[in-house]
Amino acid sequence: MWFDISYLPCRDLDYLVPMPKKTQGKTCIAVVQMAMRPQPAENLKAAAAWVAQAARRGAKIICLPELFRTHYFCQREDPAFFDLAEPIPGPTTRYFARIARKHKVALIVPVFERRAPGLFHNSAVTLDANGAFVGHYRKMHIPDDPGYYEKYYFTPGDLGFQACTTRHGRIGTLLCWDQWFPEAARATALQGAQVLFYPTAIGWHPREKKALRAVQREAWQIIQRAHAVANGTYVAVANRVGHERLAGSSGGLDFWGASFICDPLGTLLVEARIDREDVLLAEVDPRRIEAVRCNWPFLRDRRIDAYEAVLQRYLDPA
Repeated sequence: MWFDISYLPCRDLDYLVPMPKKTQGKTCIAVVQMAMRPQPAENLKAAAAWVAQAARRGAKIICLPELFRTHYFCQREDPAFFDLAEPIPGPTTRYFARIARKHKVALIVPVFERRAPGLFHNSAVTLDANGAFVGHYRKMHIPDDPGYYEKYYFTPGDLGFQACTTRHGRIGTLLCWDQWFPEAARATALQGAQVLFYPTAIGWHPREKKALRAVQREAWQIIQRAHAVANGTYVAVANRVGHERLAGSSGGLDFWGASFICDPLGTLLVEARIDREDVLLAEVDPRRIEAVRCNWPFLRDRRIDAYEAVLQRYLDPA
């Protein structure tokens, strides 16, 4: 039988699927939407304050935006910006490890990683509620567009897609441009991630027509909500907000905010505005994941014997 569960609140799911006695309980997660300050120290202090606020409101897993420590420097190519990078572990990860221990929360902390002289990554570290390092992800898909010259700065990740277990649940982290690729979401979900977190830095070029802006933002949200549906997971997106212009860049970027969290049906649970800072909280219920996957069994019906084509760049016509 095919159940229509689109209308059901979480409290009704026991009617559909008997839950194991040891099913993990509900967890509150949060994403932080920030406007970045000129100085890294200011951004670290602001991020710590947002984490503290989210923790006070009950969040147990908290995600910060991509490259939150600085203005988005990839608007232009400048070797001086390599000096902003730091090792992992390093100052930023040690700073937030103390904060994670203080508030007893798991944290997703994006970092401009200096791996070796001349070798850099766009990375994110997952810290457990005791401050321990439990995840280290390097952005796999690197964009190169006007105002987003990331290929100049970042080497593609080589740690693969991954999920990690925290005290408050099993999660996966992907970074910004990764959010457009269904393969990345699937590979992470298949490792048991209950939530796909996407730290993000995305916005509009000021010269883009107003008619395109809503369409672009809508497409960005649609693709990520589709990942939630296709994989039966929660999706949580932390974007930055505000206008940032670097000297020597053309016009700057208007970061569109609109951070959100959706459930395994793609239903929006919370969504931020496009013009102000905020912290969003939502509840992750493993019972909802179980119910959606049992009644929409996409993982069961996958034809893993027939997907060779996705390993090719493109199948040229014969």
